[in-house]
Amino acid sequence: MSEEEKLLKEAKKLPWEDRLLHKNWKVRNEANIDLAALCDSITDPKDNRIRELGPLFKKTVADSNAPVQDKALDALIAYLKAADADAGRYAKEVCDAIAAKCLAGRPKTVEKAQAVFMLWVELEAVDVFLDVMEKAIKNKVAKAVVPAIDVMFQALSEFGAKIIPPKRILKMLPELFDHQDQNVRASSKGLTLELCRWIGKDPVKTILFEKMRDTMKKELEAELVNVSGTARPTRKIRAEQDKELGQELISEDVGPGPSEESTADVPPEIDEYELIDPVDILTPLEKSGFWEGVKATKWSERKDAVAELTKLASTKRIAPGDFTEVCRTLKKLIMDVNIAVAVEAIQAIGNLARGLRTHFSGSSRFLLPVLLEKLKEKKPTVAESLTQTLQAMHKAGCLNLVDVVEDVKTSVKNKVPLVRSLTLNWVTFCIETSSKAAVLKVHKDYVPICMECLNDGTPEVRDAAFSVLAAIAKSVGMRPLERSIEKLDDVRRNKLSEMIVGSGGDVATGTSSARVQTSGGSAPSVEASESSFVRKSAASMLSGKRPVSAAPACKKGRPVKPSAKKDGSGKQETSKLTEAPEDVEPSEMSLEEIESRLGSLMPADTVGQLKSAVWKERLEAISSLRQQVEAVQNLDQSVEILVRLVCMLPGWSEKNVQVQQQVIEVINYLAATATKFPKKCVVLCLLGISERVADIKTRAHAMKCLTTFSEAVGPGFIFERLYKIMKDHKNPKVLSEGILWMVSAVEDFGVSLLKLKDLIDFCKDTGLQSSAAATRNATIKLLGALHKFVGPDIKGFLADVKPALLSALDTEYEKNPFEGTVVPKKTVRASESTSSVSSGGSDGLPREDISGKITPTLVKSLESPDWKVRLESIEAVNKILEEANKRIQPAGTGELFGGLRGRLYDSNKNLVMATLTTLGAVASAMGPAVEKSSKGVLSDILKCLGDNKKHMRECTLTVLDAWLAAVHLDKMVPYVTTALTDAKLGAEGRKDLFDWLSKQLTGLSGFPDAAHLLKPASIAMTDKSSDVRKAAEACIVEILRAGGQETIEKNLKDIQGPALALILERIKLNGASQVSMGPTSKSSSKVPKSTSNGVSKHGNRAISSRVIPTKGARPESITSVQDFAVQSQALLNVKDSNKEDRERMVVRRFKFEEPRIEQIQELENDMMKYFREDLHRRLLSTDFKKQVDGLEMLQKALPSIRKDIIEVLDILLRWFVLQFCKSNTTCLLKVLEFLPELFDTLRDVGYSLTESEAAVFLPCLVEKSGHNIEKVREKMRELTKQIVNFYSATKTLPYILEGLRSKNNRTRIECVDLVGFLIDHHGAEISGQLKSLQIVASLTAERDGEIRKAALNTLATGYKILGEDIWRYVGKLTDAQKSMLDDRFKWKVREMEKKKEGKPGEARAALRRSVRENGSDIAEQSGDVSQSVSGPTLMRRNYGHSELHVERSIMPRALASVSGPTDWNEALDIISFGSPEQSVEGMKVVCHELAQATNDPEGIVMDELVKDADRLVSCLANKVAKTFDFSLTGASSRSCKYVLNTLMQTFQNKRLAYAVQESTLDSLITELLLWLLDERVPHMDDGSQLLKALNVLMLKILDNADRTSSFVVLINLLRPLDPSRWPSPASNESFAARNQRFSDLVVKCLIKLTKVLQSTIYDVDLDRILQSIHVYLQELGMEEIRRRAGADDKPLRMVKTVLHELVKLRGAAIKGHLSMVPIDMKPQPIILAYIDLNLETLAAARMLTSTGPGGQTHWGDSAANNPTSATNSADAQLKQELAAIFKKIGDKQTCTIGLYELYRITQLYPKVDIFAQLQNASEAFRTYIRDGLAQMEKNAAAGRTPSSVPMATPPPAALDNRIGGAIASKVLPPENSLSDQRNERFGVTSGTLDAIRERMKSMQLAAAAGNPDPGNRPLINMNDNVNNGLSSQSRSSDRASVENPAQGSVLPMDEKALSGLQARMERLKSGTIEPL
Repeated sequence: MSEEEKLLKEAKKLPWEDRLLHKNWKVRNEANIDLAALCDSITDPKDNRIRELGPLFKKTVADSNAPVQDKALDALIAYLKAADADAGRYAKEVCDAIAAKCLAGRPKTVEKAQAVFMLWVELEAVDVFLDVMEKAIKNKVAKAVVPAIDVMFQALSEFGAKIIPPKRILKMLPELFDHQDQNVRASSKGLTLELCRWIGKDPVKTILFEKMRDTMKKELEAELVNVSGTARPTRKIRAEQDKELGQELISEDVGPGPSEESTADVPPEIDEYELIDPVDILTPLEKSGFWEGVKATKWSERKDAVAELTKLASTKRIAPGDFTEVCRTLKKLIMDVNIAVAVEAIQAIGNLARGLRTHFSGSSRFLLPVLLEKLKEKKPTVAESLTQTLQAMHKAGCLNLVDVVEDVKTSVKNKVPLVRSLTLNWVTFCIETSSKAAVLKVHKDYVPICMECLNDGTPEVRDAAFSVLAAIAKSVGMRPLERSIEKLDDVRRNKLSEMIVGSGGDVATGTSSARVQTSGGSAPSVEASESSFVRKSAASMLSGKRPVSAAPACKKGRPVKPSAKKDGSGKQETSKLTEAPEDVEPSEMSLEEIESRLGSLMPADTVGQLKSAVWKERLEAISSLRQQVEAVQNLDQSVEILVRLVCMLPGWSEKNVQVQQQVIEVINYLAATATKFPKKCVVLCLLGISERVADIKTRAHAMKCLTTFSEAVGPGFIFERLYKIMKDHKNPKVLSEGILWMVSAVEDFGVSLLKLKDLIDFCKDTGLQSSAAATRNATIKLLGALHKFVGPDIKGFLADVKPALLSALDTEYEKNPFEGTVVPKKTVRASESTSSVSSGGSDGLPREDISGKITPTLVKSLESPDWKVRLESIEAVNKILEEANKRIQPAGTGELFGGLRGRLYDSNKNLVMATLTTLGAVASAMGPAVEKSSKGVLSDILKCLGDNKKHMRECTLTVLDAWLAAVHLDKMVPYVTTALTDAKLGAEGRKDLFDWLSKQLTGLSGFPDAAHLLKPASIAMTDKSSDVRKAAEACIVEILRAGGQETIEKNLKDIQGPALALILERIKLNGASQVSMGPTSKSSSKVPKSTSNGVSKHGNRAISSRVIPTKGARPESITSVQDFAVQSQALLNVKDSNKEDRERMVVRRFKFEEPRIEQIQELENDMMKYFREDLHRRLLSTDFKKQVDGLEMLQKALPSIRKDIIEVLDILLRWFVLQFCKSNTTCLLKVLEFLPELFDTLRDVGYSLTESEAAVFLPCLVEKSGHNIEKVREKMRELTKQIVNFYSATKTLPYILEGLRSKNNRTRIECVDLVGFLIDHHGAEISGQLKSLQIVASLTAERDGEIRKAALNTLATGYKILGEDIWRYVGKLTDAQKSMLDDRFKWKVREMEKKKEGKPGEARAALRRSVRENGSDIAEQSGDVSQSVSGPTLMRRNYGHSELHVERSIMPRALASVSGPTDWNEALDIISFGSPEQSVEGMKVVCHELAQATNDPEGIVMDELVKDADRLVSCLANKVAKTFDFSLTGASSRSCKYVLNTLMQTFQNKRLAYAVQESTLDSLITELLLWLLDERVPHMDDGSQLLKALNVLMLKILDNADRTSSFVVLINLLRPLDPSRWPSPASNESFAARNQRFSDLVVKCLIKLTKVLQSTIYDVDLDRILQSIHVYLQELGMEEIRRRAGADDKPLRMVKTVLHELVKLRGAAIKGHLSMVPIDMKPQPIILAYIDLNLETLAAARMLTSTGPGGQTHWGDSAANNPTSATNSADAQLKQELAAIFKKIGDKQTCTIGLYELYRITQLYPKVDIFAQLQNASEAFRTYIRDGLAQMEKNAAAGRTPSSVPMATPPPAALDNRIGGAIASKVLPPENSLSDQRNERFGVTSGTLDAIRERMKSMQLAAAAGNPDPGNRPLINMNDNVNNGLSSQSRSSDRASVENPAQGSVLPMDEKALSGLQARMERLKSGTIEPL
């Protein structure tokens, strides 16, 4: 006994642990063998030895010796087979060791390790197994990762998803998708596919697809197509095995029962919901601003907030949380007044139910009553969302039938029938989707409810109740219903029985068929996989690597079986499928096995030399091997082992070129010599050969070898394998050179053995997409080679290729023209390879089997009663054809043709034409097979020629062309013959068919079937219609030529009449000349052409008849080319357009008149002139489809032609009017779809309709708004509303009012509704047109109830806005009408109370003073329903300007939130649209901004604010009334103070104040003065302060605002004020008294302005002031002026005073400012008389500053206005002017104006030396003049006028009189004589005038001395800065005169004194003035 044997013997005595861990490997090996034997002998799982042995394996499986490790695994397998689940305690340690040490070992070791893992799973150690797998897949060695994936794959495949939780695997997969090793990626794909079998494709896509790359997605999607059927487990855990009594055979018999149960149970367990991790949505919801959004007053913000919740809740699984507050909020939002918000809330509830499931049950019960109540809404969107949400709540398990009983009972008693019926429908759904046990619990509750509802008065409710009962019966049987059915009458009982039987039968058949399909689909695949192969690798799931292709081939190939049998290749197919698994995929084989199997075939030394490291030895060995191979006799048996040998030794990694070449030669010899070369050998070599092709040194040998392979197994197999190798290889040469080999293979073998679709797809997706130019060029060559075999049809598969590549392909096609059928140069030896012919046509291009897509649902929907569904089905067929590249197989199309045949008789002609087009497409796609498959549908197609519409007949002829292209004419002749004899075809149809036949026969000769057409053609020769006779005659000529003389002569028996004579004549002519000549009949012009064509065709007829139809298609291609050429031009040609001329021709009427013929002709001319050819051709076509196409062209181009379309808008609108007058609904709907887009585009570019355009379009739109189709009416209604916003409400209203006189009742109803819309949303704009309500009110007496109802609704809307004032506008009504209106108004009041909208007219009262409030638009746009802004209000009339300064295009921002506004614009919006309290926040921001702007030294901020100044003041002016009204209700006056303070800050800044427009100033001054007069203000909170603030603000406005605007506004306000503008109705005071007080206040303001006019004369626009005075005087008229003068009217006196002051300051130059007064009018304007009177009076009183002729005060003005000045010399004039100016400079008060005028003289006459006039003046005065002029020059450069410049220092007092005297004595003429003459003329002495002057001064001093009642005077003293022209002395005297504490109210002139002075001025003209 040797030492080794002794050692082994001794070791056997050792304990197991010592033996298994012995240092000698042989001892360990023996120990493991013995351990395995011991474990095999254990029969009881509870044996103690099991527990003892368990801990040993963790070390044995990690043995470093590979054979020992194998034996250890064997022992472990035996142990696990003997053990039970208790052994699981050792699983973790053992599995960790195996994963670490065994998975990267030898193949057998890996296999055993996988078996161990599977046994652990069997022993229920699943969690441990998956934990270990999680670590294993992270191994850095890729070789160890693949087995780990494979064992998970095996476990899932065998044990199923019930044992192996898919969720764990799903978490592992994402990191594997991006693994760097392609084998790992392939295995992960396989594992994913296996998951799809267990849990479905959709969950896997949802969870995994977003985590993988696009390429991986694409590959997986391609593989998913092969995954079908339902997977079932094939292996059970040990515990289940022990429970089973029978063995495997018995279990197979019992199998179907449990398997069905298991398949039924699997989906709930493997629910996608359980696989997904829950997502917390409450946290992001908080951050999204949800809670603020749902409380917003603006509907769009509420909707956005809820939409955010809907989006967050759309996740598949939501983490549970506290959703109580969310549900409370949603409950409120369900009842939101805005439908969009309610729908969004309902959808959010549905999403929450789906995501939370049972966690949402409490909330669901809380929300259910509201949802059921909401079912009363008729809007489809609401109803649909409610149904989906309610169903989702039940499906998700939130509600069950027990929970909802009480709610259902309440709901079925609802007064709204819709609620009752929809509730019962929902109950039906719940019962149908509930288990039988659940229905058994509750049927006693629901049956009585339904029985009660069977007596309901509404049919829908009764039907729904029947449905519930039927669902209960279907679920639990008839027994629960028996007693209830007995109580029903026979009719109801029968109906219920029918419904129960019908639903039960349908469902039963449906379920059974589904089950049959399931079992039939899944069982064979399982059986096949079990019997033939058990998949052990995940990668085997992929189609490229899949060992078992039998099962998927069976599944996919089912529909193809019949065609396979027809081809006679059924057996070959079967044999191929059964052999495929062993042929294709080679198994792994080690070198040792190869050597052992070689045996004596090859010498050992040859094999040894092949292993040598010396290349020469290897070369010698491979050469020797080749000789030995050639010497082998029976090679077939040894082919595979020899191929394996050379692939292993020297292998494909051989570096020596010579050796490589010899290897390829050996393989080539084997492939060429073997009788049957196995495909697995090809697979072994293909990768290496393809790499050798890329090497230039071995390329020729490798390509030759590939060709030999193709001869051996067929090129189809080689191509399929090469696609993947070439695509994935890193070396681009492999791809480019491989494609070049494919080119040669195509030329050698043709295309009959290739799957062309796969090849073309490979070229498109890989070859042409390559970045390498060589690859693209090679691909282009390959496609060119294909073109040679398959022809131009290949282009259809490459339509989406880049244009550059397409042009290169076209060039290649020209090099390789189509040669028809080409015999291949080489053939394939293998007989079975012929079965791989693709299912294509004669051209070899693939035709797709579409039978799977022609579903019963599609066929059934072709017969749907709804035309839209039928149209969608036809379009679906077209889509199927497109997807199949318009090449289909005939299989399974029989039902399709049947369905399409039915549509040829459709009542909707548009559908018939669509069907014809589809049939033509089907014929083209199917090819010749259509003749047999179509089941004679051609006869039905021909019947469509009997239609009287030309378009239908043209469409039919197009189908015939397509049919002819697919089949030969001889196949069509029988159908055509029958059609020609059909009396129903009609004359036009027969004529068209004969013409078509003549055209087709022209190109034929030797066509004997033409004789069959002779008889119907001869019958047609006697037709009543001359057109038919001519067409038949021409056709007979072609028949004679094409059929041949002999054939025709045989068929002359039945021919009679004129046809026989014609035929005999033709035969005679042919017999004489043997050349077909034209007949001498009437058709001579047509026949010669055809015969000449016939001769040419006959002469060289080398082409097949199949080519002919392509000629028929040529005109279409030519047209498309023309269109393409035209499309390069601009769509609209507006160069020569003269829109103004066209608009001048438009007659502007409100009433619509149908377009006349000449107008239509003019429109067509204009369209041809200005629209591109293809566009106007479509728009003017009689075919509505082309018109729709034209509109679509315009629609697409609209953004780019916005400016051009404005120029031709009038033409386009005229065309739209034309379409409105036509009856085609499709075109009309397209027009109504286009118009809103058009108007939106115009609005975006700031364009508004002109009056002419409106006159063209609006009358028609209004008249046609009463269309008989509801959908059209809705679109027109929306369009009209859009135009109201886009154009103008005031301008649109007359057109709508005209519609009220329409003869169409529907139009009148629509127009009445539109009037209501205008009142509701644009009340402010149409406030002046409210008398139109008389017309609406008159309609309440109409007979038609709908019109009355609409009129009453509109008047109720008016009542809501106007309140009781509406009675002023409705006119005279009968008592009955008044009663109706009263009732409706009371109803409206109740509705408003319900909705908490206040009382009728309240909103108007609150906002009636806001002249520019635009609340209606804002309310409409924002959805705000708060009282303050909700209703549109009728505003106080705005005298002056009517434009609104609030831009409608700007949507208001949200009202003040908790944090307040954030910027200027938001603040303005809040001021405009917020409540008084909210607007305070906005005013704070404004004040802050104003303060910052004031402190900004650069003034940049102020520049920005100036732009918004008018908008700001407008907002604040509108807010004054709201804030005061609000405070008058008892609220705090805080908002009033804020608004006045903000206005004060604004007007303190001169730039801001000056930027306020006149209309805004009008509104503001009116408001302030009205509130100054309001008796309620003193009684308000802080009323005295408010009055003071109003006073100060008013003075500030007069001080800093534009003085011209102030004058104009105040003079306008002297008119009597409209009563509606007063804040509150007069209590005890008449309106006249109130107006008197208002006028007095305005007069005081004017006096303030007039007082400082002397210093501000150059600041004001005198022309505008004089115009306002003129308007005021003209409105009064002379009679009223005389009357008022006698009554001492203050407003009139004030106007005269202003005019007097202006004349005084400007003298005769005032006449130069009458540019805005029509001085030429007759009678002469009153103002002229007053100007002349003032000039004369002031001249007489010596109060004019000038003594020149005509009393001019300004030289520049006098030259323009006084004609007499032309006679004076220039020097004299200049001297006079200078004298007046120096006099002014000498006066302290006018020194600045004098200096400014002197500066102007120096600018006008720079050569004049003014200092020559000052020779007698002192040097001080001359210096003063020089400095003053220098200062004026600086001011002029800075753009400042005299009133805005600093006060010049007055001249030295000592010099004043002297200078005045000196200048006067030097310059002026003697004054006494002139003044005396004037005084004598007017009868006035100098003493009198002096006395008047003294009297005026004394009055001013008296007025300035004090005020007896300062408290009640509203106007406070002006700010000191008002009069910049006053000297410092005069200002100080002013301040001294008003030193009372209250800054007392001081009037510039005593009222009585003013009155007396004015009266004396009036009497001056009579010269009768008494001494003062």
